[in-house]
Amino acid sequence: MEVAAASSVSVREVVCATTLANAPGGSPKALRLHALGAEFWGLGGRGIELPSSKILCIPEMGNAKWFPTKNDISARYSAERRALVERCVSVMAFPSVLGDNVVDRLRSLEAEFEPIIDSRERVQKLRDYAAHLPELPSNDCIPENRVMGCTARVWLTASLGSDGRMYFAANSDSELTRGFCACLILVLNGAWPQEVLEVSLASLPRLGMGLAVGITSRANTWYNILLAMQKKTQVAVAQLEGRPAFEPFPSLLITANDITPHGSFAVAQAKYLSPDEAKVQELVDLLQQKQIGVVAHFYMDPEVQGVLAAAQKIWPHIHISDSLVMADRAVRMAEGGCKNIAVLGVDFMSENVRAILDQAGHEQVNVYRMSSEHIGCSLAAAAESSTYSKFLESASESGPALHVIYINTSLETKARAHAIVPTITCTSSNVVQTVLQAFAQVPNVTIWYGPDSYMGANLAEMFRQISDMTDEEIAAIHPLHNKQSVKALLSRLHYFQDGSCIVHDLFGHEVVSHVRQNYCDAFLTAHFEVPGEMFALATEARQRDMGVVGSTQNILDFIKLRVQEAVSRNFDDRLQFVLGTETGMVTAIVGAVREILLDGRLKGSEANIEVEIVFPVSPDAISTVPSSLIAGSPKSNLSKLSIVPGVSSGEGCSLNGGCASCPYMKMNSLDSLFRVCCMVGTPLEPALVAQQAHRSENSLVEGYSVAEFGCKPILNMCYFQSKGRLPEELVSYILR
Repeated sequence: MEVAAASSVSVREVVCATTLANAPGGSPKALRLHALGAEFWGLGGRGIELPSSKILCIPEMGNAKWFPTKNDISARYSAERRALVERCVSVMAFPSVLGDNVVDRLRSLEAEFEPIIDSRERVQKLRDYAAHLPELPSNDCIPENRVMGCTARVWLTASLGSDGRMYFAANSDSELTRGFCACLILVLNGAWPQEVLEVSLASLPRLGMGLAVGITSRANTWYNILLAMQKKTQVAVAQLEGRPAFEPFPSLLITANDITPHGSFAVAQAKYLSPDEAKVQELVDLLQQKQIGVVAHFYMDPEVQGVLAAAQKIWPHIHISDSLVMADRAVRMAEGGCKNIAVLGVDFMSENVRAILDQAGHEQVNVYRMSSEHIGCSLAAAAESSTYSKFLESASESGPALHVIYINTSLETKARAHAIVPTITCTSSNVVQTVLQAFAQVPNVTIWYGPDSYMGANLAEMFRQISDMTDEEIAAIHPLHNKQSVKALLSRLHYFQDGSCIVHDLFGHEVVSHVRQNYCDAFLTAHFEVPGEMFALATEARQRDMGVVGSTQNILDFIKLRVQEAVSRNFDDRLQFVLGTETGMVTAIVGAVREILLDGRLKGSEANIEVEIVFPVSPDAISTVPSSLIAGSPKSNLSKLSIVPGVSSGEGCSLNGGCASCPYMKMNSLDSLFRVCCMVGTPLEPALVAQQAHRSENSLVEGYSVAEFGCKPILNMCYFQSKGRLPEELVSYILR
């Protein structure tokens, strides 16, 4: 056997591998491989084992010159060339997959795993693949190459070869995950970029789901690695074409030590995360002196939330949340001695606070809105339309019926609806359980949901997805349901077709396309009110533990959980979250994330964890303000910024990025809060009469005041929340 001279070895040469002439196994099968910057052609069929491992050769000037086997390498070649040859040998020992294209290779791999019934044998098969995955150089095992969403650490690199095909390399600190990487690399190495991008997640379930029944994290690894491969493929193609891979959405990068905004909109959001301490103390002094409690929605302006979050550490009667618990917290504040409640939200929220306080016996507590003008809500307005009245009339004529009304509606709407058809209030966090419980207690009931059309469509789609689950999986969602019962409810679920939230309305096609293409490997969050495309994208991510669909509180809890998991693992990590809801959420998110990261440091964690919050908005959706407005800001990298988000600029609304901010919510400014606080308890207080929360005492429905009757649907929800079932009074009303 002739041995090629060391000088003839080059890392850019095409290397071929072959079997001996008399080796069994039929004709060779072409397989493209890539490692250490070289492009290899494999002609070894299904990797036939030879007595002396694989034999490698380089075609030179038409004459094949033979390389020695792996055992002979170390004595003959320099370190660089030896590494190349060893890599060739390692790759050729790899269990290979038959097929000239990705589809054929997937089928071949599936055919290899499908006959293996025993999960232990499947795991062993995966370990066999892992054993042949070449090691990734340590300088490639860096945070930038991490695959998000995997329980184990996974690193992935990708390059576009001179032949126009994609080549990947990967590693993991988990043996089974290395096996996943090995399988996907075998399938996609040497594929055209378009082939890589066209592989769907639906192609992978039979490869991964059976490896460890009941453990979804391993199956999810298939998906997350594939999505990372596809994203890196897009980047590689863009680099080859000399263009940016994509225009990133603005974002905030949060660490234990700093907050770094990227993009003008993110800079605007970040500005007030470190509020003026003097202004915070001024507000606290007013609240304490005049016994004022504050309940505010998550969607407040960042300036307001920044000051409130800081003041909350000094004055306990401040609460920032979603609409579900605002009224309950106001009652607690009244019980704690507060004589006035300032509500930072839209009008239906202040009405709810007023009514619930009255129900709890706190009629003497004043409730103030932040504007003398109407602070509206597009959903509340939709429920006040004649179209919605006809929707309720249809419900009343449908036999046993339950109207499930979103909490984002006025008391008068709730009262008049309850007079027409039995009604229970819901939120985005409890609507699924509310509907399931209603069908469990009254199997022949029809459900009429409104007024949010997107949320109704998403609810129907979610139940269709639930109906495809196993009985065991459905029982985990609700113990009284199975496939048959969920399928039965689908035809009896109706939703209003003409109502939407203006904030979530524009999370439509443009946003979804950008997220799907450029943030496919990130954690996705979406409010239940977003349009169907965004809902479907986040639902798919949720199914592989990479997303959440629900209320603002659900979104916050999801982010906190994922960050806490990263801290617990105690190694360097980077998490990226796409915020599919109003940008006002960022203050609460930043505060929670920083608290978790700092707590980890106090407990001895040395890991450097970065958390990126991505705003799917136009990067220049901001407005400028005079420098005088930021005088007195603390000295930091954020205090020098002269831009803030403003309603006049569209507040992030654009065809390219969705509508990120609610103009109604932004009527609750910090100036208006200070104005109310300063006037309360002074001779000027009567001037606030137009800002007091509305009491509907004079209007009657069914002999009750609107306030009293409008509270019934809310109290029905509160009963369900505490007892887990609908109140008997409501059930009797449905069946009468």
